[in-house]
Amino acid sequence: MERGLYFFMPFYNQEEIEKARQVDLFTYLQTCEPQELVHVSGNVYCTREHDSLRISNGKWCWFSRGIGGYSALDYLIKVKGCSFMEAMEAVIGRAAIPPLSRAPATKEEKPKHLLLPPPAPDNRAMLQYLASRGIDREILDYCVQTGRVYESRNKGHGNVVFVGFDKDGKARFGCLRGIGEARFHGDLSGSDKHYSFALPACVENPAVHLCECAIDVMSYATLCKLDGIDWRRHNLLSLAGVYQPKKKIEESKLPVALTRFLEDHPHVKTVYLHLDNDTAGRLAAKAIMAVMPEGYRVENKPPPRGKDVNDFLCHRLGIPIRGSHSKEPER
Repeated sequence: MERGLYFFMPFYNQEEIEKARQVDLFTYLQTCEPQELVHVSGNVYCTREHDSLRISNGKWCWFSRGIGGYSALDYLIKVKGCSFMEAMEAVIGRAAIPPLSRAPATKEEKPKHLLLPPPAPDNRAMLQYLASRGIDREILDYCVQTGRVYESRNKGHGNVVFVGFDKDGKARFGCLRGIGEARFHGDLSGSDKHYSFALPACVENPAVHLCECAIDVMSYATLCKLDGIDWRRHNLLSLAGVYQPKKKIEESKLPVALTRFLEDHPHVKTVYLHLDNDTAGRLAAKAIMAVMPEGYRVENKPPPRGKDVNDFLCHRLGIPIRGSHSKEPER
């Protein structure tokens, strides 16, 4: 090899990698690319290149693409298309940022600040999409009126926004699902899975029905209505994503969404599991049944047909099942 063609690939040890991961996007842009920071309001910023990429409280979310993260590394890799090594070089090599002094403050933020995208002028595309999944119009109207679902739109991209609330009615959880051809999905910046999407009962009901995602919750409510059951009298809760237990099931913990719900509803003593008919869903059900504290009754009731509750609803209604409709990590 010719002498002039030699170059050296930088090597980063684990300590340096962890140090880089603690650099939030705002700090990185403020230090290295200040011309890219645009103040929106309060502590919310966007970038000059992407006005739908919002930065707040150490987190960022690119609403038009449904992706987000915490660190500058996430941003450089997911948004700028850098390789891991290029991103490391940008953060560690160029930035000269003292990230370790900032990291604890980011971790101690309580409560999380949920960054919800602005609503679209109307919900037509969202309502059409959810209706195509078999969701009953009465249930859709209830979710819209209570702020649990709405449509957001950015540069022609339509999304369904699912929102979860704490017991005081404050929005604490949010996730995004693309409506059009780009079927992306992801949690919003500042989203807290303890407060996942739910349809709480209008009366004191001693049971909760647990599904994997928001669409499955709405599907279960629709199935109740088809069977002549008043869905408003039942607690319906989403796991806000696929629950992954430990390798040793007995070392697993309950999903945080279920833990919080049971803490906030101490009268609930029965849990019905309506998780997916796949390996992950069956393992999750097995783990929850194994680690549920004494005093609770758990019944595993997966959908009798199809991969998930929405599949079963579509079978009941005789409408096409969307191929491989992946779960939003809400889901």
